[in-house]
Amino acid sequence: MPLSRRSIMLTAAAAGMATIGGGSRAGGAGTDIPLLRATTRVLDINGRAATVLGLVREDGGHGIMLPPGERFRVRLLNGLAEPTIIHWHGQTPPVEQDGVPDAPLPMLAPGAQRDYDFAPNAGTHWMHAHVPDQEMRLLAAPLIVRTAQDIRADRQEVVLMLHDYSFAPLGAHLARLDGGGAGHGAGGGHGAAGHSGPAAAAMDLNDIDFDAYLANDRTLTDPEVIRVEPGGRVLLRIINGASATVFWIDTDALQGAVVAVDGHAVEPKAQGRFGLSMGQRVDIQLEIPRGGGAFPILALREGARERTGLVLATARAAIARIPLLAEAASAPFDGAQELRLHAGSPLLAKHPDRALRVTLNGSMAPYSWSIDSRPWGRHRILEVGKGERIELTMENASMMAHPMHLHGHVFQVVGFGSQRYAGAVRDTIHVPAMGRVTIALDAENVGQWMFHCHHMPHLASGMMTEVRYIG
Repeated sequence: MPLSRRSIMLTAAAAGMATIGGGSRAGGAGTDIPLLRATTRVLDINGRAATVLGLVREDGGHGIMLPPGERFRVRLLNGLAEPTIIHWHGQTPPVEQDGVPDAPLPMLAPGAQRDYDFAPNAGTHWMHAHVPDQEMRLLAAPLIVRTAQDIRADRQEVVLMLHDYSFAPLGAHLARLDGGGAGHGAGGGHGAAGHSGPAAAAMDLNDIDFDAYLANDRTLTDPEVIRVEPGGRVLLRIINGASATVFWIDTDALQGAVVAVDGHAVEPKAQGRFGLSMGQRVDIQLEIPRGGGAFPILALREGARERTGLVLATARAAIARIPLLAEAASAPFDGAQELRLHAGSPLLAKHPDRALRVTLNGSMAPYSWSIDSRPWGRHRILEVGKGERIELTMENASMMAHPMHLHGHVFQVVGFGSQRYAGAVRDTIHVPAMGRVTIALDAENVGQWMFHCHHMPHLASGMMTEVRYIG
């Protein structure tokens, strides 16, 4: 059965993206700064109108693509009826531009605006509200910083941003979870399939059953179709902007190689399926067969049958309908793929000046999540000194995995489970249930920086602490 005409789209570099210097300007005489507006918008989600939030340029577009060598300069305008603040996920700006409530700047009041100006990190990144309820209402967009190599490369770039969406607000979900109820994906029912860890049968995977899973704001009832060239190469930049869903990325018949994670190059690895936790990104280079065709790129909810995605298709290719549900539930994501990733540009090898350790705690009943058993507000501060090499070990003492994100820094994974190795450079790492991960970083960005779980209900319940420079 053919797809609707509106879902057939021609793209250049990346669908819906525009360079930051593409003509959106704010201010009066003597100013030349692009405007980014936090606002409301309406999506059609499986035939039902959904009022969501968004970060929109003045030309109505969604997302920013920055050319090589340019500074990140935007004027953020709060067009909402509630306060907000935006975090530039993957960037390492001065702390006052990081985008966290009262750390140190307050949230933007309705109608207020704030300018941002810093040297960006290249790669696939994103921007989102640092307010859990607003992030769940899709206040997020891609933030792509291209390199000179990207410009020279003979390939098409496609951005795929993933979300989960619920018509119910976060507060309603937390009330249900606090009362002992959980989504059908929570608990041990899905935990045993395909997981090799000792806690497989009791793992908690999905504590919220969402109404829809979105790829570039669309479901598989009417997916985005992106035209590609037979025999061409595609750089697929994937962002997991979901609030509480880990996805398996399945490129199906296409040959692909992972070339970057969280915006940082890795030694290329051929892989047909790649797990992506909340807040993480992956760049996959694909080869389109010379014979052409239609090639679904699917994101499967871990431990479940729900899926979303888009379609890469050559001209005149027949495009079949894709069911919303897979034939079988996908496996849980244990993060073991991390051991196969090695940084293209690793940190210089050196002994740590300071070793830190945290324990990730929590339970489904009562629904409570914290770091070192101390929720935000009673948290234990992690102290570092400027110029130090830091090693931070995360011990997950809970039956649920946690995507841990550190603001203001990048780090290298140097330990996974009991194995030491020189892994990928990242800003967000998936710590499996009952697992252990060690990261190394150079403390060069003075300030007070948030370190938290990127699962929004966990963050809302206090799973956050801070890294603070001393001396």
